[in-house]
Amino acid sequence: MTNRRRVIDDERHVHFVTTSCYKRRRLFDSNLARDAVVSVLREQLVRRGGVCLGFVIMPDHAHLLVWFDQPGHLSAFMDKWKELSSKQISQILATHFRRYFERLPEGDPVWQARYYCFNVFSEAKTEEKLNYMHDNPVRANLVKRAIDWRWSSDRWYEDRSNVGVPISWPTGLFE
Repeated sequence: MTNRRRVIDDERHVHFVTTSCYKRRRLFDSNLARDAVVSVLREQLVRRGGVCLGFVIMPDHAHLLVWFDQPGHLSAFMDKWKELSSKQISQILATHFRRYFERLPEGDPVWQARYYCFNVFSEAKTEEKLNYMHDNPVRANLVKRAIDWRWSSDRWYEDRSNVGVPISWPTGLFE
């Protein structure tokens, strides 16, 4: 029997998603890699009608707060986002970080196969998850202030700066 939590996506909930690089490798250490992950995130949210409430891309994992107007869209979104970003990351590593890329076993994926999803039912829990993920770069000693981490939605919340992904809260989300 597996210990894996089942993702419940049969209602219009906000999803707090955590997904990690395969074997927790730091495949997103470079700006190029993190930029690629953000770019594909933006494209896939638009293509699949998703709304991003927040995100952070770390060197070895990512957190998202996403919502879809229709239930049942999270798995397809995650599969495509991970598939397309994997291709770009592999290409970036092979081109710009060849020595590192050549040390990786051939055929190893970029992302772990699964992801962890927590359904969020309230505005207070959404804010808790936003604070948690925005503070990740500070806790990891990557920056002194969350607003200084470029691959996060924190700057949008602090001063409405463009963070590469449109950030919004659907009207009446928790009514």
